Formats: sequence, C-alpha cells, structure tokens
Amino acid sequence: MKFIHLSDLHIGKRVNEFSMIEDQTYILKEILQIMEEERPDGLLIAGDIYDKSIPTIEGINLFDEFLTSVVRLGIPVYAISGNHDSADRLNFGGRIMEANHVYMTGVFDGTLKKVTMQDEHGPVNVYMLPFVKPAMVTPYYSEVESYEDAVKAIIDGTEIDTSERNILVAHQFVRSGTMLPEQSESELESIGGLDQMDASIFESFDYVALGHLHGPQRIGRDTIRYAGSPLRYSFSEVKQNKSVTVVSLGEKGNVSFELIPLHPMRDMRVIKGPITALTAKETYMQGNREDYIHAILTDEDNIVDAIGRLRSVYPNIMKLEFENSMSKVNENAKTSASDVQKKNPMELFEEFFVSQNNVELKPEQKEIMRRVLERLEGERV
Repeated sequence: MKFIHLSDLHIGKRVNEFSMIEDQTYILKEILQIMEEERPDGLLIAGDIYDKSIPTIEGINLFDEFLTSVVRLGIPVYAISGNHDSADRLNFGGRIMEANHVYMTGVFDGTLKKVTMQDEHGPVNVYMLPFVKPAMVTPYYSEVESYEDAVKAIIDGTEIDTSERNILVAHQFVRSGTMLPEQSESELESIGGLDQMDASIFESFDYVALGHLHGPQRIGRDTIRYAGSPLRYSFSEVKQNKSVTVVSLGEKGNVSFELIPLHPMRDMRVIKGPITALTAKETYMQGNREDYIHAILTDEDNIVDAIGRLRSVYPNIMKLEFENSMSKVNENAKTSASDVQKKNPMELFEEFFVSQNNVELKPEQKEIMRRVLERLEGERV
C-alpha cells in the first residue's frame, strides 16, 4: 500500500510581504501530477494546511480546488490540523467529506481517530492526531503536564494492535533522545523546549507522518519522518531540498520511502557581492531573475537607491543588507565617562564615527564637521 506524505502547505502565506499564493498554486499542481503518476492509496497531510487560523478567501479556494482534484483521482485524504490552523474551521463539513473519503481531523475530542484500509497483506490503520497542547488533553487524561505527556497519554489510552500495520499522522515537535531536528527561522521553538517530545513514544506505529518542521528529515528511525514544506518559506531554508515523501507498506515490518523532488515556480536564494557584479548580465543570467532574492551588498561606498537598482534586475527582491567594514560591530570602541570629560567635541565625534562605521573620518568630512561645531559653538556664545 502506497501513501504520499505532505505537510506545512501554509496556504495563503506571505513572506516579506510577498503573497505566495501563485507559487502555492503552481506547486500543488506539480504535486497533483506526481499523484497521477504514483497513484497512491492515500494522501497524508500532517497539518498547517493554512498559514493563519482565519485563512484568506483565495487560500480557501486554492485548497478546495486541490482537494477536489485529489477526490477526482479517487485517492482518500487523511488530514489533520496544525498549530497554524483553526481546528474548528477544519472540522466543518467533516462528516459530509467522509462520504468522499476525505477524513479531516481538526479538533481533538478525547479519542485518537482511526480509519482502516485493506490490501493483500491485511488491514492498514491510519490514526490521525491533530496538533495538541497539554491543556487540550487534560479534560480527558489526568497527570498531563508536558506536550510529551499529552501525546503519550493519548497513544497509551488507545487500543493499538501492533500485529497490524499502523500509521500515525501528527503535527508536533519530535526529537530523538538529545538530538534535535533541523529547524528554520519560520519555526518558533517554545521557551526551554517545552513543546518537545521523544520519538520513542511512537513505537506502536510502522510509519509516523509528521508535520511542523519545514525540512524533510528522519527522526530517530527512517520511518518517523517530517515531510517538510513544499516551498521555501524563509531564507534559512535555502539549502533544504523540498520534496514529496512516498511511503510504501508491504507486509508487516516492510516499510520503504522515496523522496520525489519538487520544482518551484520561483526559487528563494541569497546573492552576495558588489552591486555592479550582482546587476551584471553575466551574473543574473545564471539564474532565474524572478526568484525571491536576499541580496548582501559588499560595497564600501554608499549606493544611491540600491534597492531600486537591484529591483530593476531582480523584481522579487525580498531583503537587502550590507556587509562591509562599516556594517561590522566595532567591539574595541569604548569610551569611559572620565574620558568624555577630557576630550573636546571633535575628538568625541571622531570616536563615535569610527565606532559606528569602522573607518576613520576623511579629511573633507573632518573639515565639514569642524565648521559645524564652530557654528554651534558660536550660537551658544
């Protein structure tokens, strides 16, 4: 039996004020093409379907189109809510959708929802656990203090036949012992790691389809996996290879997976160098000019309208920063209170200028400042 594992679609997301809806439309069409070719027996969506608890209209319409296309392919859908979703909104119409084999679990109601499928090797049980916090679980289970306590209590309180093949779809922060998974800027970790749980609590499951972290990766063992987001949603993700995870279950104990690469409409990348080099034809022709760009300029001189010049070549530039001698922190520039009393205004200004820019004042700059200070002194007299 074959499944496609997705997560963290974040439909409707904006990155640096750029709407990602066009990119998401493009990548979901590519995922549909993969599904047509692979013909899986089910689609697992491990949370964060939307980016906001109140999704945009265009985001709702896009997910509706995607689900409708999946149903037309005759592929059952097993989807849960993530921490970005509104659990109640995802629950709406759930019983109607189940008639079309779309199983949406938004709100945790005290039970671990299960849907059973059959193949030549027997039953495959798909368990769906939406994102939970300890407070969501304490009405049903006592002595729950941590996230790990909450998820463990739910699993321990569920009758799971370990002789059968079992899949869990979940959206949590999972580690393996003291080893933390790869994270990016778009994933906020709780203070002190309170939201973490160990992968050992999932021993009852043959495959755990995780969502929450944006980099595709295994946790502890190959069959506990984050699918990752289908698109890069921050520049800390530029080195991540986005993919679709295809999971195959043979007889009990026989689980394999394959990562099928995704090809975005626009990539997200970092470019670095002087502005003349970055805007030169031989540079920008090496990549897609429509990509989302973080530009790091290394010019020492001030650049007039740097963002405008870059945008004329890279229309989707998202971020601009400078990296030169003036941008570096000068840790050696320290002036005590007693030193201030001993120095004249010009000396103090020169020290301040060096501390901010890591370069000395040029002679013409000194002359300008000298005149300004003389004029101010004259006005006080």
